[in-house]
Amino acid sequence: MNFTGLLKQRKTILLYIHIPFCDSKCHYCSFNSYVDKFDQIKAYMDALYLQLAYELKRFDAKADSITSVFIGGGTPSTVQSGLYADIFSLLRDYLKKGAEITTEANPNSASFQWLGGMKALGCTRVSFGVQSFNDMKLKFLGREHTADEAISAVKNAREIGYEHISLDLIYATKVDTKELLQKDIKTAFSLPIDHISAYALTIEEKTLFQSYPEAAKERLELTTFFIDAIKAKGFEQYEISNFGTYRCAHNIGYWQLQDYMGVGSGAVGMLKNRRFYPTTVIEEYINDPLQITVEELSEEDLKTERLFLGLRSCVGIDLKTLSPTEKKKLALLLSEDKLLLINSRAYNPDFLLSDEIALFLQD
Repeated sequence: MNFTGLLKQRKTILLYIHIPFCDSKCHYCSFNSYVDKFDQIKAYMDALYLQLAYELKRFDAKADSITSVFIGGGTPSTVQSGLYADIFSLLRDYLKKGAEITTEANPNSASFQWLGGMKALGCTRVSFGVQSFNDMKLKFLGREHTADEAISAVKNAREIGYEHISLDLIYATKVDTKELLQKDIKTAFSLPIDHISAYALTIEEKTLFQSYPEAAKERLELTTFFIDAIKAKGFEQYEISNFGTYRCAHNIGYWQLQDYMGVGSGAVGMLKNRRFYPTTVIEEYINDPLQITVEELSEEDLKTERLFLGLRSCVGIDLKTLSPTEKKKLALLLSEDKLLLINSRAYNPDFLLSDEIALFLQD
């Protein structure tokens, strides 16, 4: 695994924009998203603008200080590209030249026109919620698109000129077989992508799968096969769920605990040791987008987050942040080749063990 080439952490601001509208609710989804509030989209986007203007002041944003933008959801492609225009106009003076601007999209709603509209506004990267190229599995997960629609969407994005294209895949489901996962990987790598986010299915509260927990079935041999097969195609695993010849700068910023603005109903922001939570109720957000709960994080809270995030990603952990007791435990892990030491940082070569190692290290 290559741990070199990671940019040194610097003072930057990331921006996350949450779009809570969806065509349908997937069986596993616990995100703040709704399928029955499309009549509120315009009012919601107006509220987003107001909160963004407020956050730019709160974070003391300057020219060129925003290095990445991520539009997630929900499903950003359910909102007409033109309705994002005011947001991009407001951001223009704050975006660093060459900023990574990602939008998520679902294959069934990301039309050629929509993808082109978002590209014209400034998006440089698109991440498709594909999950699988098997129609039976897509139906099992509650996805609205077909495999053919997913393939067409990725090809359209390349034709339009997106520099970076990513797709999500889900594994560890009841219906998975080695043959199914192998075909998903083969199809994915037949497309013009440079990144894959691969997630094990987990059962969350308030989802359809909560009453059907057997839907998730992780088998170590299949998980290992799936991850190794992706890496064998030349995609580096730079975080437990992320692989690519391209590393998403926005993701890395999160793992480094850089400051990030969270704009939208259900978004989360962070500035130094404070987290910000706008209301998750769309109607309340539209009425007052500055209704934001603040959480103070202790130094111990931040240390714990750096430990867990660093060990599950290419970021690693700084030895100077560890206590004497933790350094003794670290020495044991180094002697057993469970961790690697490079330039006073410890790196984890096996992300599947990240949580266990973090728990072992903690005082």
